[in-house]
Amino acid sequence: MRLERGVGVSTSRPDWSQSEVAAEPATAAGEPVDEPRSVEVRVAAEPAQLSVMRAVVGDLAMRADFDVDSIADLRLAVDEVCSSLVRLATASASLVCRFRTEDDGLSLQAEVTSKDPSGPRTGTFSWRVLSALADSVAPSVESAGDDTGTYVVRIDLRKGRTVHE
Repeated sequence: MRLERGVGVSTSRPDWSQSEVAAEPATAAGEPVDEPRSVEVRVAAEPAQLSVMRAVVGDLAMRADFDVDSIADLRLAVDEVCSSLVRLATASASLVCRFRTEDDGLSLQAEVTSKDPSGPRTGTFSWRVLSALADSVAPSVESAGDDTGTYVVRIDLRKGRTVHE
């Protein structure tokens, strides 16, 4: 689905047969169970588009029954991740965020193309704040696989949902 002003949103069920993270979930009887829901959002890698990502993660976290404080933490964490990547992005690059909600939490994989092979700086105050807001956060950089000298810079983030009994 295409939205105005260059914002693209798609929702899909992940193809677990091609996932490196997990095999297709199944019950003891071998029947598939409900899979996590995935949402991919693609926007121009510009600071003006960060509000889109904050809104998406806030909505997903609310629907996944995160508490109010965790939703605020996720919005701030996504803003930090995306801001870090936008600073590294090539001109006319897209910022791609893949959100996945599961029973016990929410995961984000955000990426841009960059000319910088070093990736995001992890020794900054901003990175410390980000690390405090999420259960795990990890940067990665890999060659884009073409002759343009660009790299795909990613940040993976995960935040578990607090269970209230």
